[in-house]
Amino acid sequence: MATTGEDPRFRVFRPWWTQVAVVVTGTVAVGGSLAIAVLVPDGVLLDAGTRGAFVVFALGALWLLWRLGGVHARPDRDGLTVRNVVRTRRVEWPEIVEVRLERDDSWVILDLADGGTLAVMAIQRADGERGMAQARRLRGLVRELGEAPDPS
Repeated sequence: MATTGEDPRFRVFRPWWTQVAVVVTGTVAVGGSLAIAVLVPDGVLLDAGTRGAFVVFALGALWLLWRLGGVHARPDRDGLTVRNVVRTRRVEWPEIVEVRLERDDSWVILDLADGGTLAVMAIQRADGERGMAQARRLRGLVRELGEAPDPS
């Protein structure tokens, strides 16, 4: 959400259902694994190695959920910084040729001037109309800030 004085066009894009999934999965997987590792009494099904495995699983799940929960796209006047699960990439507005969210796409795909594409996992079809509205907002930013002005 934009704070006072910020341009609302440059609000950060974040996937809503991914945030929900991260919280629920984190509570169940990470919380449950740590609870088992810490709360189950000694000698009842768990030895030290098994407890350690539960802790290692919880830490791995926590890292993965942190990456999934951190997915976003941050627009500014010069371009778009896209943080997906594994990689973060910055593109300038003129580099973006098209913003696509087609019927079978899970998230927005950017067609880039160099012929490549870039997934924007922050804008997802699973978010329904909210995701479509975010795709339209991103498309509007690309048109406004990425295209050369009309010479006429």
